Parts: sequence; structure tokens; C-alpha cells
Amino acid sequence: MTKSGSPIIRVMLVDDHAMVRRGLATFLKAFDDLELAGEAESGESAIQLCSDIQPDVILMDMVMNDMNGAVATRKIRERYPNIQVIALTSFKEEELVKGALEAGAIGYLLKDVSADDLAKAIRAAQAGRATLSPEAAQALVSASNKPPKPGLDLTERERTVLALMVEGLNNTQIAARLVISSSTIKSHVSSILSKLGVASRTEAVTLALRNKLVN
Repeated sequence: MTKSGSPIIRVMLVDDHAMVRRGLATFLKAFDDLELAGEAESGESAIQLCSDIQPDVILMDMVMNDMNGAVATRKIRERYPNIQVIALTSFKEEELVKGALEAGAIGYLLKDVSADDLAKAIRAAQAGRATLSPEAAQALVSASNKPPKPGLDLTERERTVLALMVEGLNNTQIAARLVISSSTIKSHVSSILSKLGVASRTEAVTLALRNKLVN
């Protein structure tokens, strides 16, 4: 407990840059209700440390060499649901923001955040409240306003047929490969073109390659 009676929040730092961890450790000393519980230079070591030190809140870098922050966050949240994770990174790309939040992070902040705002975010995380930087919030808004990626409604069989179309096989060859009738393949191809909103096989193949709809 602090002199004011508020509980001490134990914070673990996860970043592969020692200078960043050093700066964050110095920041924690400025607040009597925040305490450095431990440091990790990788996602893997962070997961291992959690069982030993049981921090309340983790400040997690998102881009690290051995394991990205989203993967580490997901594994930590699955094993230790009482530990809250705040993504603290230099990057504000939509996919990173979405990946961190989907993995279970309760906050997403950029490394240029002020000390006071970071302290508030740590306290909010401990209380179960989310904190997003304005840039992260804007990234989520932009992502939600984008049209859905084409091909999400394709069935597993249609994806298989599309992959064979990308290989350059015609309907007869696809039918032989899948051991089904040519008429069934023709029906699948028609459905694929309709769902992708294209008028030809060539357009379907181009769209599939551009959006990585098949391996």
C-alpha cells in the first residue's frame, strides 16, 4: 500500500530494447503506486516470467524478434487471465492494433505517450478499463469503415476449386482432380464468380492472387 492507502500496482516491462526498458523503469519510480515487478527482452521470456512474478499489468512491445507482442499477449492472457496487458509500441497500423486487442490487450498506446497518461492507463488496466491512444482508436475506426475482404463467404469446396483455377486447370481437369462431375465444377465456378463480384475466370484468379485468398 502507498501512504495514501492505494494498492501498489506491479508492472512488468517487455521490450527487446534495453534502453526502452531502462526509460520505462525510471518512469515507474516517479509514481508511488507503481512498482517494477520485472523485465523481459522477449515474448517467450515474458511468458516464463509471469509464473514467477505474477505482475498486475504488463507493458508489451508489439514488434519483437523472437515472438511478436500479440502472440505473447494471447498466451499470457490464456494462462494468466488476471494479468492485464497494455500494448506499448511505436507502430499504429490497423492490423497491429486489431491483433493486440483481439489477443486480449486492454490498452494500446504509442511510446510517445506522456508519463502521466501512461500511469493513468496502467491504473485503468488494473481496474479493468481499456485505454486507447487517439491513433489506435482512429485505426480501428478506419478498419471498421473498410469494405469486407472479398472471398470471406466462399465455402471450403469453393476455395479448393479457386485454388485449382489459380493453378490454371479448366473445369474438366478440376473435376478429374476432385473426382466429381464437370457440371458440379461449373456450378462451383459460377458461385465463385458471383461471390467475388467478377465476370470471368481470369478476373477471379487475379483477385484471388491480389488478396491472397488461396495458398
